[in-house]
Amino acid sequence: MHEGLRHALRRHRPTLRSLWESLLRAEPVAALYSQRRVKHAGRFAELEDEMCDFGPDGLSGGRSPDRVDALVWAVCELMPGLGGVPRIREF
Repeated sequence: MHEGLRHALRRHRPTLRSLWESLLRAEPVAALYSQRRVKHAGRFAELEDEMCDFGPDGLSGGRSPDRVDALVWAVCELMPGLGGVPRIREF
């Protein structure tokens, strides 16, 4: 393998792992929305815009899905059996 490609893969590895973990964490929350078990009390325009723009590749323009990520953590905390513990991994 070319050394430059190997270096690029090593450099982006934590980001790819983080993205994969975020998608795994968000999947059960998306299922709860599909089942209409999650409701918003009030209007959250910025959050709703971010939710509509969110896809498998993240947000358009490479922006960070901060509001969606916070929503996923909150729903996981509130729904029994979905809770997770945020952590920082050492690489």
